[in-house]
Amino acid sequence: MILLLTVFLLITSIVALIVGPTSINFFDLFTALSSSQNDSIVSQIIIEIRLPRILFAIAVGGGLSIAGAVFQAMLLNPLAEPYILGISSGGTFGAVLSFLLGLSFIGTQVFAFGGSILVMLLVFVLGKRFGELHPNQLLLSGVMIGAFFSAGILLMMTLLNDSLRTAVFWLIGNLSLAQRDNLIFVLPLTFIVVLILIMLSNRFNVLSMGSDSAKQLGLNVSHLKNFTYILVSLMIGTIVSVSGIIGFVGLLIPHICRIIFGTDNRIVFPASFFIGASYLTFADTIARTIAAPVEIPVGAITALIGAPVFIYLMRRKFNYN
Repeated sequence: MILLLTVFLLITSIVALIVGPTSINFFDLFTALSSSQNDSIVSQIIIEIRLPRILFAIAVGGGLSIAGAVFQAMLLNPLAEPYILGISSGGTFGAVLSFLLGLSFIGTQVFAFGGSILVMLLVFVLGKRFGELHPNQLLLSGVMIGAFFSAGILLMMTLLNDSLRTAVFWLIGNLSLAQRDNLIFVLPLTFIVVLILIMLSNRFNVLSMGSDSAKQLGLNVSHLKNFTYILVSLMIGTIVSVSGIIGFVGLLIPHICRIIFGTDNRIVFPASFFIGASYLTFADTIARTIAAPVEIPVGAITALIGAPVFIYLMRRKFNYN
């Protein structure tokens, strides 16, 4: 299964490398990837622009998807995902604040990361009951704090001038702001967190039986929830610092994986990563080509695709039940 999903992601990535405002054939693609000389325009387009962007799409799409799957498994709530928990709004708040202050892209990353961590800590404190993270309280805290930071974003946007378009792109979600140098920071952290979450997947199978039953089986529920929440929030803060808010990925993909593969988190977690990575790579390819040379924010594409599909899945599940 993992091999098939890996092949599917590889095919999606190759198509994304070829398709664009400037069409590239397989021979030029192979030459650019295999040659140490990148003097031609085609090679520069592939190596300097498209390949880093595809790697970002894989990290962002896969990271958001597995984060949604983990939060849903941890909170036993199918609507749990980074945006609902307010983490994405905190990162965007920090990014827009950096635009208002006129900071560089590095400063924007730092502020976005800091905003996500701030929201993470607030929700973490407010979401605890009797020393343990409580699912409903955590979700409600995330919604309230996310709404508060969203209001702050709107207030700051009234003060923006030249940076307004960039801020709007950030709010909707956009991978074009990501730079090649940031791969060194974003990719390793995302992939390390993903591997750790996959290694913990069997513990979430135990947790799915309920906190009391999991404790009786010897699982340290409080430690697992606290560690996972902090770990995923760090990953989301990193992702938001380069992509902004990209909706429906962390909500939709885990649902699709559970419909296809069942409820075993040992399969759902890695499947969510690979399918989410393929999905965002595909969506970003549409975003940068459908109206070229104008680029559509990828968050708009994921919302246009994700919203009706999610509604269909919910109605299908409701009718089945």
